[in-house]
Amino acid sequence: MIARAASAGVTALITAGVDGATSRAAVARADKYASVYAVVGIHPHHAAALDDESLKALRALAAHRKVVGIGEIGLDFYWADNPPRETQARALNAQLDLAAELAKPVVIHNRAADDLLMEILRRRKGNPRGILHCYAGDLAMAREAINLGYLISFAGNVTFTNAARAQAIAKALPLECMIVETDAPYLSPLRGKRNEPANVARVAAKIAELKSLAPAVVAQTTTHNCARLFGLPN
Repeated sequence: MIARAASAGVTALITAGVDGATSRAAVARADKYASVYAVVGIHPHHAAALDDESLKALRALAAHRKVVGIGEIGLDFYWADNPPRETQARALNAQLDLAAELAKPVVIHNRAADDLLMEILRRRKGNPRGILHCYAGDLAMAREAINLGYLISFAGNVTFTNAARAQAIAKALPLECMIVETDAPYLSPLRGKRNEPANVARVAAKIAELKSLAPAVVAQTTTHNCARLFGLPN
C-alpha cells in the first residue's frame, strides 16, 4: 500500500489513532516506515474512555519523533448522543489542551455537531491550529474556521457525484487554506473498493477540476499547506 502511494506521487502519509490501541499502532507504523507519520488521540466514539491515565499515555506517545499532531479528536452527534454530548465535549477540550501544551496541531472530526464545535474553537482563538478533517460543514463555517487558524481538508467523498455541497465549498475556498486526504479505508473515489493513500491523487485531481487549475498546482499547494502545518519535510 505504501509502495502504491509512492508510485502515485504521495510523499508522506499521516495515519491517525482513534483510541489507545490504534494510537500505539499508528506510532509503531510511523516508526517502521520513513514516509509514515502519526497523530494520536481519542475519537469521540471512544470519548468515555478518556481519563487521567489515558491522557497521560497520549502525552507520552506524542513525544515520539514521528508524531506530528493530536487526532483524530472531535464531536460526533450523528449516532444518538452516544457517548453523551458532554462526555464528548470534555474529551475534546482535554485533548485540545494537550495539543496546545505540546504545540502540536489537531485533526478534528465533526459530524452533526457544527454549533458546539465552533463554540469550543472560538473560545480558543486558534490555539491549537489544525485541520477540520473530511469537511462536512457549510461555507460560512469553513470561512470562520479558516479565520481561527484551521485548514479545511477534503477527503475522497468530494469526488462523489452526490457531493454537490462539498464541491461548491472546495470551489469557493482559497487553495492556500485547503489540504486533501483520503480518509482511507473509507470514502473511496473508486466506489465499492477499499480506499487507500494512493487515491489522494484522485482527490487532488477533482479539486483541480473544480477550481480550473492544473493538478500539479493543487498537489504542490496542498502538500505545502500540510507540510507547513504538521512540520513535515516539504
